Parts: sequence; structure tokens; C-alpha cells
Amino acid sequence: MDLRTALRDDPAELICSAKGCRRHATWALRWNNPKLHDAQRRKVWLACDEHEVTLRDFLSLRGFYRDSVRPDALDPHDG
Repeated sequence: MDLRTALRDDPAELICSAKGCRRHATWALRWNNPKLHDAQRRKVWLACDEHEVTLRDFLSLRGFYRDSVRPDALDPHDG
């Protein structure tokens, strides 16, 4: 199930993007790679409370991190 479908149909299906984690995602980390994506484009990784900081730090180190929001606050163009 893709992110937009899960948000619309079954938010309980949102799973953390951290390797091996199967917890419910409570955060959406928006990011983009400026070498590949235009400035307005936002990719999304989902995170549980435990992994939000770890995933944010990973993206920040590479200059990709933009912000973290609750999944229900995602823009329809995110993803």
C-alpha cells in the first residue's frame, strides 16, 4: 500500500521506515536530495517515536532533511 492510500484508507498501516522496525509510524520526515530533486519536491520517510531522531540525523548529515510533521499533516504532493 502506498503512503497516500494508507493515509486515506487505513492510517494504522503506516509503518516506520527504520530497518527492521515494524512499529506504527507517528512521524513523517520530509526530505529531498537537491542533486536529484527540484527544491519543491518532498520525499517522505515514516518513523515511530523511537526512530524519528535517528532517521532525522541520518538525513541531516547528508543535507537532505527538511522537516518532520505528523502523518496527517502531509501535503498531497508529499511522497
